[in-house]
Amino acid sequence: MNVKQRVEKLREQIRYHNYRYYVLDSPEIPDAEYDRLLRELQQLETEHPELITPDSPTQRVGAQPLEGFGEVRHEVPMLSLDNAFSDEELAEFDRRVRERLEIDTVEYAAEPKLDGLAISLLYEDGMLVRGATRGDGSTGEDVTQNVRTIESIPLRLMGKDYPKRLEVRGEVVMPLEGFHQLNKRQQAEGHKPFVNPRNAAAGSLRQLDPRVTAQRPLEMYCYGIGLVENGKLPDRHSAILARLRDWGLRVYKGVTTVRGLDGCIQYYKKMEKRRDSLPFDIDGVVFKVDSIDEQQRLGFVARAPRWAIARKFPAQEELTRVLDIDVQVGRTGAITPVARLEPVFVGGVTVTNATLHNEDEIRRKDVHIGDWVIVRRAGDVIPEVVSVVKDRRPKNARPFVMPTKCPVCGSDIERVEGEAIARCTGGLYCEAQRKEAIKHFASRRAMDIEGLGDKLVEQLVDEKLVNDVADLYSLDVDTLAGLERMGKKSADNLIKALQDSKHTTLERFLFALGIREVGEVTARALASAFGASDTKLSDKKRTRADLERLAKATQEQLEAIPDIGPVVAGHIVKFFQQTHNRDVIDKLLDAGITWPPQEVAAAQPLQGNTYVLTGTLATLTRNDAKARLQALGAKVAGSVSAKTSAVIAGEKAGSKLAKAEKLGVPVLSEDDLIQLLEQGEQGA
Repeated sequence: MNVKQRVEKLREQIRYHNYRYYVLDSPEIPDAEYDRLLRELQQLETEHPELITPDSPTQRVGAQPLEGFGEVRHEVPMLSLDNAFSDEELAEFDRRVRERLEIDTVEYAAEPKLDGLAISLLYEDGMLVRGATRGDGSTGEDVTQNVRTIESIPLRLMGKDYPKRLEVRGEVVMPLEGFHQLNKRQQAEGHKPFVNPRNAAAGSLRQLDPRVTAQRPLEMYCYGIGLVENGKLPDRHSAILARLRDWGLRVYKGVTTVRGLDGCIQYYKKMEKRRDSLPFDIDGVVFKVDSIDEQQRLGFVARAPRWAIARKFPAQEELTRVLDIDVQVGRTGAITPVARLEPVFVGGVTVTNATLHNEDEIRRKDVHIGDWVIVRRAGDVIPEVVSVVKDRRPKNARPFVMPTKCPVCGSDIERVEGEAIARCTGGLYCEAQRKEAIKHFASRRAMDIEGLGDKLVEQLVDEKLVNDVADLYSLDVDTLAGLERMGKKSADNLIKALQDSKHTTLERFLFALGIREVGEVTARALASAFGASDTKLSDKKRTRADLERLAKATQEQLEAIPDIGPVVAGHIVKFFQQTHNRDVIDKLLDAGITWPPQEVAAAQPLQGNTYVLTGTLATLTRNDAKARLQALGAKVAGSVSAKTSAVIAGEKAGSKLAKAEKLGVPVLSEDDLIQLLEQGEQGA
């Protein structure tokens, strides 16, 4: 056997023993023998560096520290789960699923809800090429170098029948024993100990130096998949997890299937009893409809699937006293009442503050300043006041009064009828919202100021060089070049980008202002309604005229614009009523921001029509059909009403089809849909 053959043989043996150890939990050799195999491979690769490959078991550690994490756009969004905190809420979930599927009993995959950090692994031709955090579900951080250091994550999949591209989702956790040992080391070295295993796992995976991550006791368990290209997977979630295990990926061995609500409740009670004996933290269990076909029929709502739910364990609770209640202003202007508490130890941490969510919640719970209250760490993350111990209320307890002015900037606090959250209306001016307002203003779909990244925005605001978005245009090369990690070339490029951004469009400018609920579509509608088409006016006069018309628009005038309802119209009116916001806009126009005359948009062929999709389409995905309909001006709704233009019914259409027939709403086949789309796209 030559050296190359011996290297390949060693790699194959090590991968196999990793599989036995991490996936099957049934090692065949002692640790000492495993270490000898690994040392022999390391020695041969040192002597023959040309034989080293990226997926070799020796290549887990040693990458140089990073300057920062890159962004990863998830090709399939990483959705969150809805929660159930009682058997009644779980029963309601099961009822909704059964009614939508029109079946009596549902088979669910059941697994513990690990309390760690969600992670995405991308394998191409069986080789690990990328690891990313969940982030906001659409965009995460590239932590490839760090996930490569986790022994339970294979650098190469086993077998040969895996898809050409496969994205695996899972949870990175820190076992309790490893967590306690890590904290002992932290304290011995004079460092602050970690609060809990979840924070320790998240902090370890997000280290800029992968060598630090490699020293932390991290493990990963897979719970699902995302992207799949050029490959076929089983038609049940439980079978997919078994297939992942065959390919060398770790899956919790307690994953099983249960039938109906009773099976879910029994599994929940079993895991609740086992919770304290498990080697890692869990905060509940997850139930997923096992059939992939049924999952697709159920679909998604907002940012969560209709076919899965997390049944959470009861959070730990303690008794303490409310010393005061004040409000915090969030990055989007949300006003959140916060209870200042006598310090109390709950769920592994000392809690001094707890959210009261909103004014209605305070009234519902009848929380007074001075009350004795029960505090819970909801989801083991955010402390909240659960209830008041009324019989211990002191005589001097007093009710909370929501302020009418923002405590940060003095702008009006607005609460829209029917909404629970109150908000500061000084979006362009409020210090609490400043950083987010600037980041949004500079973003690619807004003013597209290249080079003005999040870190630089935070630095500019922290050093008080920028107090609002208009101050960006007062920056100079010398000031920028003097900042950390900024040289003259970077400063020159940013100043040029700022100058280039002054030549924009009205719809981009309106979107960049960050008016609540004014997205790109609404901004386009506003630009069409208020943009001047008189080319005789100078650019400067035309831009001011456009903004003056919009600023003076009444609620009724705004509601007359297609797709703008009373709520959004109210947000627009309130925004322009604030003197602070108008002052910032004046500064922006003084800085030289202009746009060309607004072109009148041509009517779209399906504008004013509303369609509902139901069942499975053979030649299009539901998302593709929805996107093409919307591109032609149609609305795509989730429920059928008398105002629905037509229901498009695919295979296995359910209750929506029945409702359409009952209401006399036209029903189109998939062939009808294709014809409708082709005619519209040819005429558009």
